[in-house]
Parts: sequence; structure tokens; C-alpha cells
Amino acid sequence: MSYKNMYRQVLLLVGAQAIFQTVSVLVMTIGGLAGGRLAPSPGLATAPIAAMFLGTALTTFPASLWMAKVGRKTGFMTGAAAGVAGGVIAGLGIMSASFILLCVGTLLVGVYQSFAQFYRFAASEVASDTFRPKAISLVMTGGIVAALAGPLLARFGSDLMTPHYLGSFMILTGISFVAVFLLSRLSAPASREAVANDAPTRPWKVVIRQPAYLTALFSAATGYGIMILAMTATPLAMSHHHHSLAQTSSVIQLHVLAMFLPSFITGKLIARFGSIRVMLTGVALFGCHILLALTGTSFTSFAGALVFVGLGWNFLYIGGTALLTTTFSAAEKGVAQAVNDMTIFIVGLSCSLSAGALLEWLGWEKLNELLLPWLAVSAIVLLWQGLRQRSVAGR
Repeated sequence: MSYKNMYRQVLLLVGAQAIFQTVSVLVMTIGGLAGGRLAPSPGLATAPIAAMFLGTALTTFPASLWMAKVGRKTGFMTGAAAGVAGGVIAGLGIMSASFILLCVGTLLVGVYQSFAQFYRFAASEVASDTFRPKAISLVMTGGIVAALAGPLLARFGSDLMTPHYLGSFMILTGISFVAVFLLSRLSAPASREAVANDAPTRPWKVVIRQPAYLTALFSAATGYGIMILAMTATPLAMSHHHHSLAQTSSVIQLHVLAMFLPSFITGKLIARFGSIRVMLTGVALFGCHILLALTGTSFTSFAGALVFVGLGWNFLYIGGTALLTTTFSAAEKGVAQAVNDMTIFIVGLSCSLSAGALLEWLGWEKLNELLLPWLAVSAIVLLWQGLRQRSVAGR
């Protein structure tokens, strides 16, 4: 593949990544608010967001296996088409006041998300060895576009059509269709690894029982779970405290920017200081989120807290991923990565589903206090793993 064509394929994936993450952020911004209007009880308000993560959890592994047979292009287009269908069905749910249809629609958006998780891997496959790191970084910049566009489109669409929020899901449908068109121009090569030769050299139970693997998994799941819990509960909490949708979307924008902007330096920090120290910094940043959440329910408190959530997620999730890659061989990566991703998405599903009920039961401040034991355990696990690494290195 020529350099010009290679660069073109990466730029197509950058555009597709920006659209996919815009769709995800849009659902995170108004999913709970739309659910609150249709849910049979306030505790189920965040079920549409939970349905999105359920769709991702159910289809991530099958999507990976299927794309190994049919190719990236077919798989990615199928995923984006699921986003189109999801937007239409969710819109029908809004029009007919059907909570079930709304959740089915967001579940299909989760299917879209499960395929889109592999865009960064596709970028590495179309790039040369020297261009590969830059290609992956370019794809990740899609999150910055999503931080600006997702909440803006959610807010713009909320009053665009009747009933409320119908316009937001119609916008979701439209931009997902644009993703289908972009991905139809993709020319990704077949996988470089034969599936038949991808059998683990160790039993999968041996791989996932390694202390470093479990530390990485727990840390990444902690970062992802706390981020999803806070991001899901925030729009509802801000609505309860009489903040406008414009203010809520601004907070979500700041949060998503904080999630992705540090990615350009996180890898360098991990290379210099190691994964454990970076992850411990992530735990500390989550602690700052809790402190700010306890200062009150003003716009500044919400905004500051969600910025620290984004930063904490970046350090803990990416650091955990970096540590994870040291625990398995190339032949073992299929099972090791599948178990890791499935566990993380199950944690995300649980947190998104419980956010509404916990917020109703405890309130914003108490909900965040509940995170302190989780963070304490995470810090202890990381410190233990750090000491263990030093002990092994000193032998």
C-alpha cells in the first residue's frame, strides 16, 4: 500500500472514530434524560444507557471473530448500519412513548460501539511499521471531535422536533449513515494472523490468574466503571439541581476532552515512570473528583469533578491496558483481551444501570462518597503489585 493510500485509509478511520464517539457521547448526554421521561420509575431512567453497554458487552467478542472471517470493511459497515437502525428505533420509542423501544434502539447503538472499538486496530493494520504509532494516535483524536460535537448535537436536537429528544436521535441516525458511507471507502487488508494459529500456548485460566493481569484488569475496570457511573449520573443530577441542558452539555464536553486530550502524553509518561505510577496518579485524580463533588452542586463543582473523572479514567484505563499487554504472548492475546474487554464492559453495564437508582437513593454527594472504598482497594492493589515488581526485579 502506497503512503498516500495508507494515509487516506487512516483519515477515513479518524472520521469514522469521530462519528462513533460522537454517537456514544450523544447517548450519554440525553439517554438518561429521555429515559427519565418514559421510564416506569425514576430508578430506571439510565436503563437506555445501560442497554447501550449491554449491546456492546454482548457483541464485542462475536464481532471480532466475525470480522476475522469477513474482513474489517464489512464488519465496520455492519456496525454503523446498526447505529442507523438504533437511532430510528429509539426515535420511534420517543414518538410512541415506548420505554422498551428506546432501550432496544440504544442497545443497537451498543452493537455499533462494539464494532467501532476495533477502529484503532484497523489503523495499525493499514499502516507501515514506522507510521503505526502515529496512525493509532490520529484515530484517538476522534474523541476530541466527539467531546465538542456530541453534547452540542444532543442539545441542538433536543428541541428540534416534537416530542422532546426525538431530534437528537434523528441526528444520531443521520451521522451514523455518514459513517456507513465513509467506511464503504475503506480498503483494509486481511488480518496478518491466521486464526488457526492463534491457540493459546497456556490455558486461559493460567493467563488470567497472573497477578499482573488481575491488577491490570481491576484497574482498567475501576477507571471505566467510575467514569461511566459519574458520566451517567451527572445529567440527571444536574437536572435535579435545576441546571439547564446547555450547562449539562458543557460539563460533558469538558469531561470528554479531559478523557482524550492527555492521550498524546500518557504513553510517554508510562514509558518514563511505569504503568503502576501512572495508574496510582489516576486513582489520586479520581479522589480529587470526589472532593470536588462534595463541595456542592454548583456548575463549577460539577464541571471540575467531571474533568478530574476524565483525567483519572485516562491514566487508570490506559495504564491498565499497557500493563495488560505485558502479561500474554501474541498467541494468547485473543483470549486474554476478550476476557479483559468483556469484564470491563460488564462493569460499565452494571454502573450505568445502577447510576439512576443510586442517585435517587443516595443523592449526588453520597453516591460519590460510595466510591471511596473502591478507590482505596484499587490503590492497595496497585501498591502491592508495585512492590511485587520491585521484588522480582531485585532477584
